[in-house]
Amino acid sequence: MTIEKIETFVLKDKLSKSFFFSQWEYSERCICVVKVTASNGQFGWGEGYGPANILEAGIKFLEPHVLGQNPLENEVIWNTMYRKTLDYARRGILVASISAIDIALWDLKGKILNLPISTLLGGAHRKKIKPYATGLYFTDHNNPSRDFEQEVALYKSQGFKAIKMKVGLGVNEDYENVKKMRQLLGKDIELMIDSNHAYTLRESLALCKKIEPFDISWFEEPISPEYYKQYSELRSKTSIPISGGECEYLRFGFHQLLRNNSVDIIQPDICASGGLTEAKRIAALASTYGVDVVPHTWGTAIGIHVALHFIANLENMPGRMKCPDFLIEYDQTENGLRERLTHPKIIMKDGMIEVPTAPGLGLEVDEQVLIEYSTKNENVNDTVF
Repeated sequence: MTIEKIETFVLKDKLSKSFFFSQWEYSERCICVVKVTASNGQFGWGEGYGPANILEAGIKFLEPHVLGQNPLENEVIWNTMYRKTLDYARRGILVASISAIDIALWDLKGKILNLPISTLLGGAHRKKIKPYATGLYFTDHNNPSRDFEQEVALYKSQGFKAIKMKVGLGVNEDYENVKKMRQLLGKDIELMIDSNHAYTLRESLALCKKIEPFDISWFEEPISPEYYKQYSELRSKTSIPISGGECEYLRFGFHQLLRNNSVDIIQPDICASGGLTEAKRIAALASTYGVDVVPHTWGTAIGIHVALHFIANLENMPGRMKCPDFLIEYDQTENGLRERLTHPKIIMKDGMIEVPTAPGLGLEVDEQVLIEYSTKNENVNDTVF
C-alpha cells in the first residue's frame, strides 16, 4: 500500500461580526485542510494552523516526498519532511505544513488498522476531557467589555466549568475586566487570561500583582515568545501559573521554554508544531521537566479531534487514585467551518467531551460543505487562521 494522492483545500468564511484582541482585528476565517489518499482508496484528513494559502504552498512543496510512501510508516515520512525543510524552515509555516500531512497520515493509519488514534498513540488514560471556553474577545473599540455579561451567561448555561478571557488592553483596564469577570463567574468556574504577548515584563508583573486575588488558573502568553528568560523571571515573581507555546515549533523549540523554566504549562498547537508525531515527543520532554501540557486549538473540528486523542493519551504525572480533569481548548468565536464541516458533532455533556472511539480521528468530512467553503467568498483575504 502506498500514498497515492494529496489534496489541499483552502476554506474561507466571512464572519457576521468582526472581533479583536490585543494584536489584530479579524473579519473572516481562512483555514487549510488536507486529504491524503492511499492506493487502497482509504483516506485521512489533516489541518494546519497558519496563513492558509502559504500553508497550502508548503504542502505542495512536500508532496513529492510523501507520494509513493507507505502510509503506515508515518515516522519515516515525518523524518523525510523534516530533513527536507531543515536548512531553511526549522520554525514556522513549513512545520505547520508538515503537521497537516502528519495528522492526515495518523487519521489514515487509524482507518487502515480500524483503531482510534488514541489507541495508536498508546492508549487513552481517560475517556472524557474538560473543555474550557475560549471567548470574551472584544467587539466594540469604545467599550471592549460591553458584551461580557451576556457571553458569560451563555457559557454558564452551556455548562462550561472553565473560561478563558482576553486581556492586553492596558494594565488598569485589564484589571477592571478581570475583576468583573470573577464576580460574574463566582468561585466555582476556573478563569484563565490570555494577552497574546501584548506586554513587557514590567507590565505583566504589574497586572499579575493586581489580579492574584482573583484565583487565575493561568496567564497565557503575557510576554513576547522571544523572551524566554523574562518568562522565567515573571514566573518566579507571581503565584499565577504562566503558560505559553502556541508560537513554538518542534521539540527543539519547546526545549527552550522548558530548559529556561519559562512556563508552568506548555501549549503546543499540534496543527503547527509538528503534528501528532512530534507532539508525542514534546509531551515526553515536558514530563521530564514536570510541566503540564494543554494544547492550543484553533480551526475546524479536525484540530479539536486531534487534541482530544492527544490529551487522552497524556499520562498522569504524578499518578494518584483521584486524578484531576485534563483540559482542552474549545474556541467559542463564530466559526461555520468548525460547526458544519465534519460529523458527528462535538457534544459537551455535564461540562465534559468524550474522546472519540471510531477509527482514526473519529470524524467524517462533509465534502459538499468542503466544496461550498472552498468556492464561496472568493475575495476574502487570507488574514484569519
